[in-house]
Amino acid sequence: MKKASAVALLFATLIIFWLLLNGSFAADIVIVGIVTAAVIAFLFRDGLAVFSEFKGTPRALLTALLYIPYFLKELVKSNLHIARVVLTPSLPLNPAIVKVRTRLKSRMGRLILANSITLTPGTLTVELDGEWLYIHWVTAEALDIDAATASIVAGFEKYLEVMYG
Repeated sequence: MKKASAVALLFATLIIFWLLLNGSFAADIVIVGIVTAAVIAFLFRDGLAVFSEFKGTPRALLTALLYIPYFLKELVKSNLHIARVVLTPSLPLNPAIVKVRTRLKSRMGRLILANSITLTPGTLTVELDGEWLYIHWVTAEALDIDAATASIVAGFEKYLEVMYG
């Protein structure tokens, strides 16, 4: 697809979604949609290559479906853990910034990993630098790289490796 037609397609797709989500054809809504879609289409005129890193295999698609319940399970588990910490009178905190390693090679896989870690309470990805992630951990259970990686990253990574490599 030529660059101009790719930009036009992205612009049209964004406008359609904007109008569907807003459910209104009022002039101000349409104008804001056009301006926003134009800016996004211009900024991403070279393509959304970061989104194309997903492996479109049947195994990757199945793994993506399995990732959602895994993430939700981790989300509930970490919420309960943090609630228990907060409700404990002694407030057993052990905050630390830990360095962990990822085996993921794709940028999108690493981004999803960092965001998944951040979205689970008690952990916050502070920095993503190549294969290294620096994570603020409210109740740090391990400070060495291998143990922290096993505790924080490994579960998410086994799914993301299949999906993104």
